Amino acid sequence: MKIAIVGYGIEGEQNYKYWSVRGDDVTIVDERQPSRELPEGAKAIIGEDALTQLDEFDMIVRTAGLAPTRLGTHVKVWSATNEFFRQCPAPIIGVTGSKGKGTTCSLVASILSAAGYRVHLVGNIGTPALEVLPDIESDDIVVYELSSFQLWDAERSPHHAAVLHIEADHLDVHADFAEYIAAKSNIVKYQTRSDTAVYHPTNEWSQAIAENMPEFVTQAAKYASQDNGNPARETVYVASGKFVTTKGRTICETSALKLPGAHNQDNACAAMSLCLNYEVSDTQFAEGLSAFTGLPHRLRFVAEKSGVSYYDDSIATTPGSAIAAAYAFTQPKVMILGGSSKGADFAELAHTLQDVRVRKLLLIGEEGARIAATFAREGVADYEEVTGTMADVVTRAAEVSQPGDAVILSPACASFGMFRDYKDRGDQFISAVGTLA
Repeated sequence: MKIAIVGYGIEGEQNYKYWSVRGDDVTIVDERQPSRELPEGAKAIIGEDALTQLDEFDMIVRTAGLAPTRLGTHVKVWSATNEFFRQCPAPIIGVTGSKGKGTTCSLVASILSAAGYRVHLVGNIGTPALEVLPDIESDDIVVYELSSFQLWDAERSPHHAAVLHIEADHLDVHADFAEYIAAKSNIVKYQTRSDTAVYHPTNEWSQAIAENMPEFVTQAAKYASQDNGNPARETVYVASGKFVTTKGRTICETSALKLPGAHNQDNACAAMSLCLNYEVSDTQFAEGLSAFTGLPHRLRFVAEKSGVSYYDDSIATTPGSAIAAAYAFTQPKVMILGGSSKGADFAELAHTLQDVRVRKLLLIGEEGARIAATFAREGVADYEEVTGTMADVVTRAAEVSQPGDAVILSPACASFGMFRDYKDRGDQFISAVGTLA
């Protein structure tokens, strides 16, 4: 079969290996010069008109971030996600949402590992699913972080799904919010009668997505809510500092969770609710929660300098993520906001920042001016635009902060322009903090 691997990044590289090993006639296709070195002897079509040369192939395997609508051809369009779901011999737990996916998936994996299961954590979190497919056995469990890009044209759904908080995101790639929601909905659209789903207790878009589940009335329930909307399904919520289930099982103290913020307690409730589909003891739940101390660039403590605590939340590329970070700390905050555009609305963030203790808001990047305009319109004070490098921004944060404050890099925007990606942004922040006295 003649196969076009469209897009040659981390996922595209694995796609090339997978279909080449199968013995297919594979060609790499990319509009831009790939950042990764092409395999020796690989056939490739590179250039601005590359996507116009796809009619000769039998199948197109798109990279996740490429819209299927851009592949205007009669040729079958496929993806690594579709291939994995078709070939995987083990049950799959899938998690989607606009924020919290990586943390929730990691908590699920940590809990199930503590319970003795062999777990594979794949997807948007960084490990290409097809890379680990050969190692998966039927008794294993797969935890799959699913972005809207991976779900865009999905033809199957996971056995157990979680839909976390949803807000407008990736509108620089999706045609509109409706398309974004439609893509997310594929996480439950193809579930069967024996499959389950949990969804956010208060977010209307999360519930709207979950309602696409064929057995929504009987098999779906809210997490992090005592009234979960379905007495037949057991989920987890927080009461009096404990994680408990809607059927009265007290699992453990919330102190077992080592991540700050009420939003992370919600993430833990989602993860624990998913794990209730398996045999996990209270002790194993507590061990799994405690073992996970956070992912890089996700509200992680960096250092204390001159009595000021610095936190790296560079993964926060939406206003909702920055809102969660703002609520995670009670002390006065210096927040670093801004970056490149994803088409977000910053009004809700502005309202939140008037309800929490803010020392100063430092606005950076191309979105800095638009955030400033929103803040001015909504009556937010104590903000200023900062130019220069990340080192300059951190220096300014140190100047305006006081002992006992928290300085938080939680940009609410994409990283491009000033940085290669969110990891580069976070790494530069960590490095700059390290140079402070």
